[in-house]
Amino acid sequence: MSTIKFKFDGNLDYQQKAIESVVALFEGQPLANETYSVSIGTQDGGSQLSLGDEEFSNIAAVANQLVLTDELLLENLHKIQEDNNIPLQPELAGHHFSVEMETGTGKTYVYLRTLFELNKRYGFTKFIVVVPSIAIREGVQKSLEVMREHFKELYDQMPYDSFVYDPKQLGQVRQFATSNKIQLMVINIQAFDKARAI
Repeated sequence: MSTIKFKFDGNLDYQQKAIESVVALFEGQPLANETYSVSIGTQDGGSQLSLGDEEFSNIAAVANQLVLTDELLLENLHKIQEDNNIPLQPELAGHHFSVEMETGTGKTYVYLRTLFELNKRYGFTKFIVVVPSIAIREGVQKSLEVMREHFKELYDQMPYDSFVYDPKQLGQVRQFATSNKIQLMVINIQAFDKARAI
């Protein structure tokens, strides 16, 4: 019995442009120091992560630390918007940005590959992919399995872990927080809302 193996083209111009648009938003961000860590506690603000659970207090966590000012982020955003003929946003409304692509253009591939580019250029290691349904969550996890070899070829065998968030598997969340390699947590919005309500 033969196995079907997918072959991915990593050089499609429109996908590269979408990836570069996201990566360029962080222009000026220094490459993260691998030894940077924070303590997880019940404090809010800064780089502190509040999980509100004794089980996670006083463990070291590796964080994505954004050092860019809002002014520089807005300047970068304006450059991207000009390059893509998008009206300029007058000010930042938080740190929420979106890339819109047509159906069938490889959105899942683009955002997953973008995570690896963000790691390569800035050292970011923590990524949470929030999806609208369980079916899409399963599709993303399957895509990660199918694309694993492709991403390893493109990014010099860069190790990464991916998992679907399960509140009964808190060890995975601990691994997500403490590992210095790329971590991808996939969660559907309903589970995210339920986790925030706890």
